Parts: sequence; structure tokens; C-alpha cells
Amino acid sequence: MSDVTANIAYVRTKEKAPLPPPRRTTGVVAWMRENLFSSWSNTALTLLGAWLLYSIVPPILDWALLSATFTGTDRQACLRDGAGACWPFIDAKFDQFIYGRYPLEERWRVDWTFFLGIAGLIPMLIPRVPFKFWNALYLLLPYPIIAFFLLTGGVMGLEEVETALWGGMLVTLVVAITGIVASLPLGILLALGRRSQMPVIRMLSIGFIEIWRGVPLVTVLFMASVMLPLFLPEDVTFDKLLRCLIAVALFSAAYMAEVVRGGLQAVPRGQYEGAQALGLNYWQMMIFIILPQALKTVIPGIVNSFIALFKDTTLVLIIGLFDLLGIIQLNFTDPTWATPQTAATGYVFAGFFYFVICAGMSQYSRYMERRLDTGHRND
Repeated sequence: MSDVTANIAYVRTKEKAPLPPPRRTTGVVAWMRENLFSSWSNTALTLLGAWLLYSIVPPILDWALLSATFTGTDRQACLRDGAGACWPFIDAKFDQFIYGRYPLEERWRVDWTFFLGIAGLIPMLIPRVPFKFWNALYLLLPYPIIAFFLLTGGVMGLEEVETALWGGMLVTLVVAITGIVASLPLGILLALGRRSQMPVIRMLSIGFIEIWRGVPLVTVLFMASVMLPLFLPEDVTFDKLLRCLIAVALFSAAYMAEVVRGGLQAVPRGQYEGAQALGLNYWQMMIFIILPQALKTVIPGIVNSFIALFKDTTLVLIIGLFDLLGIIQLNFTDPTWATPQTAATGYVFAGFFYFVICAGMSQYSRYMERRLDTGHRND
């Protein structure tokens, strides 16, 4: 009995607190061991990356911030020894970078166009905001008409402004947004036409897609601007910007068609058979069953096409339309700001603008992918 009593005295009545895990398996050290130094090759790449950052980042920061010029009224402020970026050039020309040569007293119309577009776009991008149908209807029907008359004028007492005076971010956004909005529905129709059972529609769709994909955008813009008027009657003319918008939309639609076609081919055959078993006709099957699944699958490809189109707007400079990059290059010739750092500063500003827009589209597409990725959940 004494032995039993002695053993009972050592029985715990409370659970002992667990020991903390080894420091090498948690925290920053564990993350570095797993991601940066997990093997000799990863270690070598980590050290190489650290050396590259050490070699590149400090000079960039020194040029853009530490040695940069932030105030001044002309080139003299940026001509000192060791001067970095000439940011007063951006400040002095900022209005031109946004509006181009749009008349100064009429620029409020551009501001209102931007405001009305943003006011309709932001609620459309937020999933939980109600009245999505009416919001989309506003962006597709009334807003383009309002924007057209606001920018061009000639009605309701507004002074007419020729598109030749447009420039900067205004032209960049007009070309990009028009191409994006027009290319997606056209691409969907072309993709459906290429998969059609009717030989005539299928061959016409294939011919359109292959012809437009077989030539570079530079050639398309050149043909639309220079060659197309030669084939029209003398009394028939089209605005140069309008010709550019049509060319960009058709060119982008050809690439969009192949992206959408990839999504259509990824939809299982059973989805088609199930829709037909429910008695749905062709368009009901496509609109309610097939296209939602196909478009969700190819969101990365669609956004990739949008980003490529947005960056390709810089090519409109070859036909005499001054987008953001074109208006920046045009201002390099201003002797008031002719310095060794002016060009680099302008290009950095343009690159930052394009990066912000493209990165924003990319991040929003990733958000939509995560939100729509419900196909394999069990809840």
C-alpha cells in the first residue's frame, strides 16, 4: 500500500504547459530558412538578389530623391553639379500632360468627364454596391454620349474643340477605355463565331481573327490614318481619332476572341449537354450557362489583353496623336527646360503612371479570381 500511495503522490492534477517550438522553426528565421536559404541554389540566388538591390536601389533613390531638384521655374534650377531628377519640369508641364493642347478655359469639361466616369466606375468595381444593372447601363449608354458632347462640344453653347488639340492622359484614357469596352463584346462574338456550326460564319470569323492578328498594331494604325482615306470618296472624311479608336478596337478584339475561345473550350461538354437537356436555346445556353464559366476561367488572359492594350496606346504617336508619352516627348524640345535630366525625369513619370494603372488592373483581377473561385469549395 505504501508503494501505491507513493505513486499516486506523483500524479499531476493540471496539464503542464507545452514547451515553445525551437526558434529555428518559427518566426523570421524559419521563413528565411524555408524561402531564402532552403538549398545552395536558393542561397546563391538570395545573395545575388541582395547584391543587385544594393547596387541598384541606392543610386535610384539618390537620383530620384536625395540629389533631385524639387523647386524651380526654369532649367537653371536643374543644372547644378550632381543634380538628379528635375521634378520642377513635371510640375510646370503637368497640365499639358493631362489635357494636351485642350483650350485652357474649356478644361473643366475634361474634369467633368473624368469625374462622371469615376463616379460610375467605382461603384461598379465594388461587389456589394447595389443597382449594378443600372450602373452598367449608365456606363454603356448615357455616359459615352455625355462624354462625347462634353469633350467635342458644338452643342448647348459649348465651344467645339477639335480632337487634334486633345492630348496627354486624355487621349491615353479615351483610346484605352474605348478599346477595352469595345473589344470584349466583339471578341466574345468572334469566339462564338469561330466555334459556330455554320461554315460561312465560322470562316468569316477565322478570317477576321487571323488577318488582324497577322499584322502589327503599328501597321493597323498607319493604314487607318493614311491609307484608309485614299479608298474613300473625296467628300467622305473621318476624324483621325475616330479612325484610331476603330482600328484599336478591332485589333484588340481579334486577340480577345482567342482568349475567350480558350475559355469556351475549357468548359466541360457536360455543361452543354445539361443546358440542352433543360430545353435552353443556343443564346440562352451561352448567356446563362457557358459564358459565365468560360469568362471566369480566362480572367487572367482578359486582363492581360487589357493591360497590353493600355500600354499599346503609346503607338498612336506615329499617326500624330499625342498621348501621355507623346506629349512628354514633345515638351523635351522646350528650351526653357532643356537639361540632361529632363528626358529621364519625364520617362520616369510616364512609367510610374502606366505602372500604377496596369498594377491596379492586375490586382483587381486577382481579387476577382479569388472571389469567383468557388468551384471546388465544399461549404
